[in-house]
Amino acid sequence: MKLLGGLTASRFLSRHWQKAPLLVRGAFPRWRDPVSPELLAGLACESHVESRLVHAPVRRGSRWQVEHGPFDVEHFHDLPASHWTLLVQGVDEHVAAVGKLLDSFSFLPRWRLDDVMVSYAVDGGGVGPHTDSYDVFLIQGRGRRRWQVAEHFDPAPIVGLDLRVLRRFTPEREWVTEPGDLLYLPPGVAHCGTALEPCLTFSVGFRAPALREVALDVANARIAQLGAERLYGDADLAGPVGPGSGLAAAEARRLARALRQTFRPPSAAEWTAALGRIASERKREADRPARPLTAEALERALLRGGRLRVAPGARLAWSRDEAHGVRLHADGSSHPLPAALAALARRLCAREPVTASALPRGRASRAAALHLLAALHGAGTLTRG
Repeated sequence: MKLLGGLTASRFLSRHWQKAPLLVRGAFPRWRDPVSPELLAGLACESHVESRLVHAPVRRGSRWQVEHGPFDVEHFHDLPASHWTLLVQGVDEHVAAVGKLLDSFSFLPRWRLDDVMVSYAVDGGGVGPHTDSYDVFLIQGRGRRRWQVAEHFDPAPIVGLDLRVLRRFTPEREWVTEPGDLLYLPPGVAHCGTALEPCLTFSVGFRAPALREVALDVANARIAQLGAERLYGDADLAGPVGPGSGLAAAEARRLARALRQTFRPPSAAEWTAALGRIASERKREADRPARPLTAEALERALLRGGRLRVAPGARLAWSRDEAHGVRLHADGSSHPLPAALAALARRLCAREPVTASALPRGRASRAAALHLLAALHGAGTLTRG
């Protein structure tokens, strides 16, 4: 693959994915920026867009500074000529051409995708040496940036900053990236990017759910099954106890018997369901339609040539379900589906548009598909067009 410097996807996964950095020169030949600095600044002025301005130290003794958006347009006019960076999260949700970049990474699980952050930095701009807890592909747009990387480093950060910058950083490798170059960094690798001239960088991040989150999700689902009416019982008391008696092994055994079913080892299906719920949680609240479509109205619209598409920013994943056949995880909600809708679930997770031809032919399956699509449209996961 040109994107991976001639490596096949399998070779990249075995050699580099979550293991070692990789620099690919010219991964995107004939690169053209899908967004301009002016448009990026405009997004940073919107209240529903997450953005930051990071000011790097200009001289010894000065400190890193962070400002959080939204910003006023006039603020950008007052910025100095050097040593600052504008970072805007989730640009793929707002600029379709940025979202198209994600098609290049289709060899990776889509549910792992976080978003595309775009940064514009002037000479000397950067966010300092730091580590990320996620995999990231850094695509160089206009301008040049110097990247310094270290896999062995002191993890201690500078104290008192609204930014996690390493206190000490000694680079082990260094590159200067130019338009179209790609740098992959696995989690936990320290890196520092510094603009050598005004430049744009596109960061495609792939998140990984924390194991603690998944475990808590399974535990909470189990606890919810207990119900408030289930109480501790001691009908097997053999005789009276004296005043001031303490808890003993008998109490622990009764409790263990009552909870043994609840705390049995989780099944693979439980782990998958928890992972699906967490992986599909949306970063920002969805835009719901003012007039959601009913299943009947949706069917008429599709038969007239209309179509549904996955909304920008929506998160989808699907899994097999022993009880129902298929389970679709969409923006944090779980939808058990009959096996006949497996193809539709895969289509949605591949982010392919849904037309009338995608509906199953059987009456019951078709009704279930329309009910699902209407629910997803009402939730803002799907949009018309």
